[in-house]
Amino acid sequence: MARTALIRATGGPEVIEWIDVDLPAPAAGEVRMRHTAVGLNYIDTYQRRGLYPLSLPSGLGSEAAGVIEAVGDGVDGFAAGDRVATFGPAPGAYATARNVRAAQLVKLPDDIDDRTAAALMLKGCTTECLIERCAKVERGQTVLVWAAAGGVGHLMVGWLKAIGATVIGTVGSEAKAEQARSAGADHVLLHKSDDVAARVRAITGGAGVPVVFDGVGMATWEVTLAATARRGLIVSYGNAGGPVTGIGLGVLAAKGSLFVTRPTLFDYYVTPEERQAGVERVFAMLRSGAIVPEIGQTFPLEEAAAAHRALEAGETSGSSLLVP
Repeated sequence: MARTALIRATGGPEVIEWIDVDLPAPAAGEVRMRHTAVGLNYIDTYQRRGLYPLSLPSGLGSEAAGVIEAVGDGVDGFAAGDRVATFGPAPGAYATARNVRAAQLVKLPDDIDDRTAAALMLKGCTTECLIERCAKVERGQTVLVWAAAGGVGHLMVGWLKAIGATVIGTVGSEAKAEQARSAGADHVLLHKSDDVAARVRAITGGAGVPVVFDGVGMATWEVTLAATARRGLIVSYGNAGGPVTGIGLGVLAAKGSLFVTRPTLFDYYVTPEERQAGVERVFAMLRSGAIVPEIGQTFPLEEAAAAHRALEAGETSGSSLLVP
């Protein structure tokens, strides 16, 4: 038997319920994975709320680390006892165990522990995708990172510094400002009190930044537009402050012929080769010390609703884990 989260309708954290599931034997191409640590990500809240629709009823969560307990027919390269991790795209990671497609797994090397993997895989690959595949940030560029003390933002700061960029980070409190500085941010702005666009322009000699990573969304959209350099790129990758809607293309022209993209990780990680290359790059950055998967807090697995409330209230820092 496994304990697993289920949502039958979209809504607030209260829609998350827990049920017992008698897992069948893994089907062809699947393995049974026992979870030892589960990653909490903002996309989980989007799916729970219906912003990113799921076919209901549905499980939740895409990121977990654990151990293979059984292997279905036709699975090559994995065996019972292997330590593995997954970061989706199939939901259902909020569980003590589940059957998962082997194609969605990566083996964990001995020097990467389970909690680090669960805190790092989705956020780390998202960071790699956004910086290196999507924006293609270059050495010497100045980059604005919103929510620079958050799970992805914290990793972005370290990654960008490692490749030679100058980082301007925004945070919501002095405590988070210190975290962003520790990660390597060159300039840290308090978005609740600072005029972020004006400060960015001052730091860049009036030019603005050529790249903005904005995981907040509508709440920061106007400021992002005002902080971006002529022909700059806005990478809008999240909706913590609401989805960006109702924007006319003429605004991009008026603000300096700007580019905007709304990327999805699995449009950049389509093939097994793309996935493996991204994971290996993340592990290399981890081993070099460029990124540190700061685990700011852990919650018991079945307190996922409380974890969602804390995440959405901005009460978390770094990465959060659900522990079975």
